[in-house]
Amino acid sequence: MRVEFEDTKVKKLFEDLEDVRAYQGLMKKCIGNDLTRTVKKRYNELKAADDFCIYLSTGLGTPHLLVGNLLGCYGIKIDSKNRLIVKPGVEEITPETLKQCKVIIIKGVVDYHGTKSNWLIP
Repeated sequence: MRVEFEDTKVKKLFEDLEDVRAYQGLMKKCIGNDLTRTVKKRYNELKAADDFCIYLSTGLGTPHLLVGNLLGCYGIKIDSKNRLIVKPGVEEITPETLKQCKVIIIKGVVDYHGTKSNWLIP
């Protein structure tokens, strides 16, 4: 699946995960080693799936549809309170469109539990 990014800051952090020489440098500074390791794992899992429906069917990261100000996005578990937020590159979320969804947009990493969202990677 092709991965796109919500903005240039998010793109820069995730592209750094691809660079073996700078392996996890920027993201590690931003969110720490443990979270970075799991974010990289989820990122690689997303890229490896042929489409978003296949990724959802694996259950990796317990993906779940979000509501409220993140309506239309999915949360993917990083740890007990932090989620990787992705938006399928489709107009409407239906089983049929998700089977054809070959693009996802990474919005960032957030702790949305509690009274307000705390974006670790906005």
